[in-house]
Amino acid sequence: MEQIETAPPPSRPAAKATGKREQTKQQNRQIILDAARIVFAEHGYGATTVRDIIRATPLASGTFYNYFQSKEEVYQAMQDETALVIRPKLREAREKATTVEEFISATFQTFFEFVLRDGVDVRALRHNADTMRMRMDTPEVIAGFDELREDIEKAIARGLFPPVDADYLMASIVGVAFEISERMARRAEADAKAAADFATALFLGGIRSLPHIANGNPADSGA
Repeated sequence: MEQIETAPPPSRPAAKATGKREQTKQQNRQIILDAARIVFAEHGYGATTVRDIIRATPLASGTFYNYFQSKEEVYQAMQDETALVIRPKLREAREKATTVEEFISATFQTFFEFVLRDGVDVRALRHNADTMRMRMDTPEVIAGFDELREDIEKAIARGLFPPVDADYLMASIVGVAFEISERMARRAEADAKAAADFATALFLGGIRSLPHIANGNPADSGA
């Protein structure tokens, strides 16, 4: 039988080129997000324009629109990126809790410590000069809210929490966490533990359980 010679398989430069293009796309997208964090922090979300963000990057105008159509889309991508980092930390802290106090305190303190470590994002996402309330409905942020509700439901099931409304409790924790973190980040001497202790005391004992402050004045807010 005549043996048929087969040619060696051709090389695949196209696949390699595709991989390099994908890497470039990811790098460009990250350049835009990093620049937006700085610009939002400096000017506030409301005053920032797409042109401001583009000027803070080495990229051309057309390149920006390959990734985002507006500053709103950039902002939402920043929210998702931040949520992906903080969510595992929050869940780990809650899973270690053996009491209601530990569950609440760990949730607040983990979040507030993250906020202070990631200070540029705080100023960017919740700039105090903005007149609009920023939406918190991106997929990864919503997933984080769902995880908190699930963890509360698990805590109820194992007797850690009384049988309360898990959805309302989740919403309450989220609201307090974001509002206190914004006020905390404005202070000249921000203290994550003090903020967490305040929020925890509020949840566990109500207003009568909150620590008193001298002369009725909080620390310098820098406002």
